[in-house]
Amino acid sequence: MEIRSFLGVTNEMAYLVGLPIVVVLIAIEVLVMAFKGVRYYKWDDTLGTLGMLAGNVAMGALTQSLFFGCMVFTYQYRLFDLQRELQPWLLCLVALFLIDLMFYIWHRASHRVRFLWAIHLSHHSSQEMNFAVAFRQPVLAPLFKIPFFSLLPIIGLDPTIIVVVGTISTLWGVVGHTQIVPKLGIAEWLLNTPSAHRVHHGINQQYVDKNYANMFIFIDRLLGTYAPEVEPVRYGLVTQANTNNPITLTSMEWAHIWRDLKTARSLGEAVCYVCGPPGWKPDHLAPTQVRAQRS
Repeated sequence: MEIRSFLGVTNEMAYLVGLPIVVVLIAIEVLVMAFKGVRYYKWDDTLGTLGMLAGNVAMGALTQSLFFGCMVFTYQYRLFDLQRELQPWLLCLVALFLIDLMFYIWHRASHRVRFLWAIHLSHHSSQEMNFAVAFRQPVLAPLFKIPFFSLLPIIGLDPTIIVVVGTISTLWGVVGHTQIVPKLGIAEWLLNTPSAHRVHHGINQQYVDKNYANMFIFIDRLLGTYAPEVEPVRYGLVTQANTNNPITLTSMEWAHIWRDLKTARSLGEAVCYVCGPPGWKPDHLAPTQVRAQRS
């Protein structure tokens, strides 16, 4: 099967399976809203999310062959042959973990490296938290994920396994975007539950830059980036965008980077403005900020 044909079938399966699930989840959310007399959706926010989703899907379609091709290329230089060494059920579990570990690395970098944050911030721009927010995906994300996830075949994961198991992992990520599910007891130690992911979207001081994993929250616990949900979460950006325009959300931080680059007094400052943490300033302007800020 050709690469484009295989990826097309896989994407179609993901949408065929995922779309009904999401529709049901949103319907449940609406029923809970009606029962509790609360509101988790706003029309302008949801329309902005749909605009972001359209751009993300278009970029994904344009880059899917490149993504798979890069993985096929790096698979030639694999260090291990996991598909031969592991039983299928164990291979799937290992693939889920390795994909989530790479997601953690990419996701943490997307909060700590400014040009990656310029791409990722649109996902955090919503001041709501609902299942639809899961689809507020950055337009350029499919392209900039390629260098990260193309490393997985070197470890020994077959590209087809990455695509199939990665689809399952992606569907899990949708489930965390809701306010209707409370803490889940012992599951909070292992999985990225809705409670844990609400924290990730929070702008409360103790929540910023926490809980990066997509499926296995124990990765955050082991690497020191975990925070429990202990107070009501405020959502959005530290400095709110106050817009749901997909074009503005996609371009706003790039404009800020360009503004800062024009003030750089050296090549080092220019590099830090692009690759340093969001909010970085040279010493002559402000103390260097070592914590990424959603601004």
